Amino acid sequence: MSGKTWRIGVAGLGTVGGGLLEILNERPDFAPAEGRAVITGVSARTRSRARSVDISKMAWFDDPVALAGSPDNDIFVELIGGSDGSAKAAVETALKAGKPVVTANKALLAEHGLELAMLAETHGVPLLFEAAVMGGVPAVKVVREALVGDTLNSIAGILNGTCNYILTEMESGGRAFADVLAEAQAKGYAEADPTMDVGGFDAGHKITLLASLAFGCGPNFAAAQIEGISEVELSDIHLAHDLGYRIKLIAQAVRDADGVSIRVRPTLVPLDHPLAQADGALNALFIEGRRTGRIFLRGPGAGAGPTATAVAADIADVMTGAVRPVFSALAAGLKPLQAVDAAHRFGKVFVRLLVKDQPGVIAAVSETLAECGVSIDAFLQKSVADAGAATIVLITHPVADAALDEAMARIENLPAVVQRPRILRVARI
Repeated sequence: MSGKTWRIGVAGLGTVGGGLLEILNERPDFAPAEGRAVITGVSARTRSRARSVDISKMAWFDDPVALAGSPDNDIFVELIGGSDGSAKAAVETALKAGKPVVTANKALLAEHGLELAMLAETHGVPLLFEAAVMGGVPAVKVVREALVGDTLNSIAGILNGTCNYILTEMESGGRAFADVLAEAQAKGYAEADPTMDVGGFDAGHKITLLASLAFGCGPNFAAAQIEGISEVELSDIHLAHDLGYRIKLIAQAVRDADGVSIRVRPTLVPLDHPLAQADGALNALFIEGRRTGRIFLRGPGAGAGPTATAVAADIADVMTGAVRPVFSALAAGLKPLQAVDAAHRFGKVFVRLLVKDQPGVIAAVSETLAECGVSIDAFLQKSVADAGAATIVLITHPVADAALDEAMARIENLPAVVQRPRILRVARI
C-alpha cells in the first residue's frame, strides 16, 4: 500500500504504550487509508527497560514535552497519565505546534478538557480520546458519532475494572475488601496506591467525559459526586443479595428538567439486570436516548490489547482525515456542565442499621422514617449472634436526598441505634 508515512511520537511506554508498539510494528498499514503509521520517537521513564518491541532505532526523548514539539513526528500520542504536569504540558505543546493529539488520559480531559479543546480547535487539529473510556469498547465513538442524531437522557454503567473485580471476588469468595484488594495488587490488577480506582475517581473522570459528549456541555469533574468502594462490607454484599441485588460501582449521568446529575457510588443492581452480570474486570454501559431507546455495551475496559486498539483507531481517524469537534460541539460554544441541585434528586436507597435487640426498636425506626416522609419498600432483620444486637436492613421507595439526610440524622440519634446508618443507593437503570 502506497501513500504517506505518518510519523508517530509516543510518550509513555507502559502497558498501553507497549501494546501500541506491537500493533504498529506488526501492521503499520492497518488504517483504512493509503498510508503507514510508524513510531519514530518515544519517551518514557526508563530507556533500558526490556520491551516486546525493539526501540533502539526510534528517537529517544527524556522529556515528553520535547517529543511533543519535535518536527520529526506528525502525530503525538500521550500515554503518560495524570491531570497535570508533563502530560498536560506535552499535549499543549503538540496542539500549539499544530499537531494532532491522541490520548488515553481521562483525568487530563475531565479536568482540563474544555481549555484543551479550545486550543485544538484554534489550531485546527484533532484531539482524540477513544481509549480514555472503557478501553477497547468504543463508548466515545458511539456517544459522539453514532448517536449524534438522538437526544440522550442518561448514561450509566461499570467503568472501572479494578473495582468490579474486587466486588466480584468479595461476593464469590466471601472475603473482606482489604483481603481482595491486597490480592489484586499482588496480581497487578490494582496499583500500589489504589486510591484513583477504589476511591471512584477513575470512574468519575470517565463518566464526566461521557456526560459532556452526551449532554452538549464542557467536562466539569468538580460537578461529579463520587463515593468509592472502600467502605463496602461483606455483610452489605450478603444482605443485598438476600434482597435480590448485587453491589456494583455504578457511574451515572442523568439529564432531566432540573439539570444534570453525575454520580459515582456503590449501587444495588437487581440480580437479573445486565450490569449485575458483568463480572471480573469487565466494563458495561447503558445509554438511553429519546429515539433509539436503550443501548448496552460490554467488554474489556483496560489492558494492553483493548486500550491500545482504541488508540490505534484514533490514529486511523487522523490518517483518514476525519474532522469533528473534540466534544459534542465547538468548544467556544460550550459551557461547563452544571450539576442539578441535590434537593431535587430522588432515588431508592438501601439502609443498614445495627440496633439493640430489644422491643420497640423497629417501631421507633419506622416512625422516624414516616415523620421525614420516607416510606419502606422492603425490610429484613437478622440477629447478631452473642452480641445482643440485630441488623435491620430496609430499602426505601424513591426519596429526595434532603428528606433522606434528615431521616438518617434523626435515626442515628435514637437510643437503640448502635452504629451510624450505612446507606447505599439502589439503581435506577
